[in-house]
Amino acid sequence: MNRPIVVAMTGGSGVSYGCRLVEVLLQHGRAVHFTISPAATQVLQHEMGRTVDLDDFQTEVLWPESAVSFESLDYYHYQDYFTPMASGSFLTDGMVICPCSGATLSATAHGASRNLIERAAEVHLKESRKLILVQRETPLSLTAIENMRLAKLAGATILPAMPAWYHGDQSIEGLIDFIVARILDQLDVEHNLIRRWGEND
Repeated sequence: MNRPIVVAMTGGSGVSYGCRLVEVLLQHGRAVHFTISPAATQVLQHEMGRTVDLDDFQTEVLWPESAVSFESLDYYHYQDYFTPMASGSFLTDGMVICPCSGATLSATAHGASRNLIERAAEVHLKESRKLILVQRETPLSLTAIENMRLAKLAGATILPAMPAWYHGDQSIEGLIDFIVARILDQLDVEHNLIRRWGEND
């Protein structure tokens, strides 16, 4: 039986990856438990022109033109610790922080729990469940590299948003789908978003 997948968006650039990930998960019939940080709402406004109210979250604001049903999406406020994802007894098929800001990476690497996103990340690590951190910063500081090392040692998967071109689709949408496809692979969610290396046309 499929369990929910936790998706969190934080204040790194590349919020389009997170938006597309949620959309594709729902398209594939997966339940999504979703949360978003205040910094991510600022990036959403800057990069996508979408104004999200954390206290009155509306899916049509974040996905205004999507034909996907959002009945399987449950939204949780980033300060609400009394949610399923904050507890180790709540079973999931993994968590993705996409995009994952440098501050969230640092908090995850050091076991901080200053908000629901960081608490849920800590829970996934302590329960040895999948935790995927999608960073998009470049160049990387030594601090960021060390935090990645610590997070990896703790059990996280570091999946930088680094699109490839070998799949043949160089459109913005195609490059976004390439990263989303790699995330879905890590979650063991079947998809046909991209043509894999070695596959026939």
